[in-house]
Amino acid sequence: MSDEILYIQFNQDYSSLGVGTGHGWSLVSNSGVEALEKIHEAAAADGVQIVERLFSSSLVAIVSLQSPRKLRVCHFKKGNEICNYSYANSILGVRLNRARLVVCLEEMLYIHNIRDMKILHTIRDTPPNPKGLLALSVNADNSYLAYPGSGSTGQVQVFDAFNLQAKIVIHAHASPLAALAFNAAGTLLATASEKGTVIRVFSTSDASRIFEFRRGMKRYASIYSIAFSPDDVFLAVSSNTVTVHVFRLQNAPEVKEETTSNSWMEWMKGALPAQVTEVWTQGRSFASITTAFQETRSVVAVTPLGGADGTKMRVLVASYDGYLYIYGLNTTEGGECPLIKQHR
Repeated sequence: MSDEILYIQFNQDYSSLGVGTGHGWSLVSNSGVEALEKIHEAAAADGVQIVERLFSSSLVAIVSLQSPRKLRVCHFKKGNEICNYSYANSILGVRLNRARLVVCLEEMLYIHNIRDMKILHTIRDTPPNPKGLLALSVNADNSYLAYPGSGSTGQVQVFDAFNLQAKIVIHAHASPLAALAFNAAGTLLATASEKGTVIRVFSTSDASRIFEFRRGMKRYASIYSIAFSPDDVFLAVSSNTVTVHVFRLQNAPEVKEETTSNSWMEWMKGALPAQVTEVWTQGRSFASITTAFQETRSVVAVTPLGGADGTKMRVLVASYDGYLYIYGLNTTEGGECPLIKQHR
């Protein structure tokens, strides 16, 4: 990958990586551990700040650095532009699945039909969202869209982008949101706030909190990326610290309603501050990665990937330093994940 990285994002099934730079954009395949296969590369003198590919198709959505209000949808194998749209303000985020394409502006969301790119619905006057934070379920049947519902708290609005109606409101955190991610089926939503100490997982059917994990105790962190594994067993989180955390959802303690008990533990929980008792109920990371970088943006993925030792679950960390790092993951014991391969 090139040095001057403006954008990095995995596609919906983690099989490829889109990279935007000051000189153009490219797609690379994550088909195996040993080598990155360059799928496509295109020059763009005005730079590319968003590159989103639809699964393994030839459809890509592109936003250039010099024309940040214009979205171009292209068929890269044929080398032609399918359509383009211009919006009132700068495009801050784009997400696609097989049914919908969503464009995020600071205070507005546009939902397009992926088949003909017509605008189906507009969500207006959303709370200020200067980072373009949004998530779109990759499952077209549960085509849920999540975006911040407040500029001062961690409220999440979940919208049914297929049926074009509000789905549910989740009160995820006391602080504003920093990251959102759906699982593949769209049944779970992971969230992190600007404090970055706690990661929560909610059900999209009833907004119930199912899991809660503590990333760290010592200080706040800026969460860059959250990703579920395709089987919903693992959840990876990257931040501005040197550590990438991997949490295990399977067999993790679920968040349950408290019941009255006369046990010593219940008495202690009642006597201690709420912040302390919360820590007791939060899960810890199952595995972790100590990266070679800090304060550098990154995106993560947890996915099966073939290598010399067969197809196994790996953790992929694509960093804005221009490298893709591939780590092993001991799915039984967890612990520190070894670096297997580093691609540039």
